Amino acid sequence: MAPVDPHSFTDSTHPLTTHISLTFYFDFPSSTISSATLLSLPTPYTGPLTLDTRSLSVSSVIDPLSLSPLPFSLSQLDPILGQSLTISLSNQTQVLILSKTSPSSSALQWLSPPQTFNKTHPFVYTQCQSIHARSIFPCQDTPVARVKYAAKLNIPRQLSAVMAARHVERRAPLPSEVQGVCEDSVWCGDDRVVEEFVMEQPIPPYLFAFAVGELGSREVGPRTKVYAEGVPEVLDSAAREFAGTEEMILVGERLFGPYDWERFDLLVLPPSFPYGGMENPRMVFLTPTVIKGDASGAQVVAHELAHSWTGNLITNKNNDHFWLNEGFTTYAERRIVEAVQGEDIAALNIGIGWRGLVEEMERFKDNMEFTKLRTNQAGVDPDDVYSQVPYEKGFQFLWRIERQIGRPAFDDFLKKYIATFKFQSIDTDMFLNFLKANVPGIENEIDLKLWTEGTGIPPDAMEPVSNIYSKIVSLANEFKLGRMPREDEVADWKGQEWELYLENLPKSVEASQVTALDARYHLSESKDYEVRVGFLQLAISARCRDYYGVVEKTLKEVGRMKYLRPLYTALVQGAGKDEEKVFARRVFTEACDCYHPIAQGVADAILAKHA
Repeated sequence: MAPVDPHSFTDSTHPLTTHISLTFYFDFPSSTISSATLLSLPTPYTGPLTLDTRSLSVSSVIDPLSLSPLPFSLSQLDPILGQSLTISLSNQTQVLILSKTSPSSSALQWLSPPQTFNKTHPFVYTQCQSIHARSIFPCQDTPVARVKYAAKLNIPRQLSAVMAARHVERRAPLPSEVQGVCEDSVWCGDDRVVEEFVMEQPIPPYLFAFAVGELGSREVGPRTKVYAEGVPEVLDSAAREFAGTEEMILVGERLFGPYDWERFDLLVLPPSFPYGGMENPRMVFLTPTVIKGDASGAQVVAHELAHSWTGNLITNKNNDHFWLNEGFTTYAERRIVEAVQGEDIAALNIGIGWRGLVEEMERFKDNMEFTKLRTNQAGVDPDDVYSQVPYEKGFQFLWRIERQIGRPAFDDFLKKYIATFKFQSIDTDMFLNFLKANVPGIENEIDLKLWTEGTGIPPDAMEPVSNIYSKIVSLANEFKLGRMPREDEVADWKGQEWELYLENLPKSVEASQVTALDARYHLSESKDYEVRVGFLQLAISARCRDYYGVVEKTLKEVGRMKYLRPLYTALVQGAGKDEEKVFARRVFTEACDCYHPIAQGVADAILAKHA
């Protein structure tokens, strides 16, 4: 076997799937999906075909033309990769697999009515990055295998579905399309409806996405609707927050070339969504925590929009090269933010990222492999080592190249890079070769090997230069001397300014200083989770147990890993934390049913390591 990806059973000697046709029957009472997966290969193939699965029960594999069964076997369970499904083909171009998801599918979160905003209907949504598509349907779950797909979702009539694909129609179920996923009478029940979608551009499997629930929408631009649960206040606040989306798309097109995905719709998910956003093409998924009421949440939208070029059009070959997705996108996001919101806001964004990068160096001090841009993740769960390094060190590398050759030349280079590699999956060497070919002599000016293969932060990385950034950092330094910022100094601060201030405060402060800061500025009550969580980390490190009630409330009302990871870590890391460890374990036990499986795993790993 010659693997193409440390996180996939896909064999480089086997053909890659080009199209997948999916038939799904959603059974909310059992939290399962019964599915028929029709895989198409580029040419007739004889030999073994190996696919990725995780927590799937495979009932049969069929030749769709002759309807005869095909021999298949499932491997032993690998704790990271799942199980390989190997099928023996004999001159076939297509194979049909019948399978069923497990209620514990790592990609799916099933929410009962009480866990939703309206408390009336259930809800289910996906999160397939990095390696979770395989827990919904068998596939070559690697970014190397870009596929087009079609999908029929059979769901309860009172619900509706969205996908990261073009919506074809909503209609009554037909007995001719069942494909063996269930009985005809069940498929065609009076209470059922079929939503049909098609994705006509080849995407990596981690960008496969859907959500099913009681959904409403608001139009916010010529290419953009905002979807969310059908709650007017959620939809209205989202529409206000993201009103400037079309302007950002136009800026993106000016910087990076045409927007190739037709629609740029947004879905605001329930609070359990584990990420800030997920760049699913045509239908970006967002946490409700980005709706802050001051349009700063639009920066997350700018990041997911930038992925439309870097990540979705050009994709990392595998997770060892994740920086090609996220470093480029962080750079592109900041260019869009600078154009739309101004240089000062972009500098704040860079400054917050810089502090995050410095903190990751501390996190990985015992395993510096994961401070590199090009990593070796063989035998490692990508969710466990997910960090700001590929984002912020990747950004710093590209910003360093921009400083070297000048922005106009770098802009031309970026456009050419995107045009050259679009709809391809590439690795670090392919990027570096392209860079050296198009910017002759760059390797004599910048140590490309140090940047991509070295650990830590290279000496020619830099903090942003801006008056507002310098002022906030110096105010944070004065806090160490006991001086709190005056009200006139922070009068025009929004969430980002406070976030940067809190990130730059010393890690060890007196409990009295923490309570005094909160008494004046009420940071523990902030509606902006970045600010609230930044303050609560400070309170935990100062052992201000008065705030543990707010910590508990926060850990129980959101499932975004950006907040769970630092709060649980602050509670359990370090000596003499016995009381905190008991508290953290209790809160996790009570809250974990409300977290997505990916977030459950991350929080559980933190507690297992320290508590």
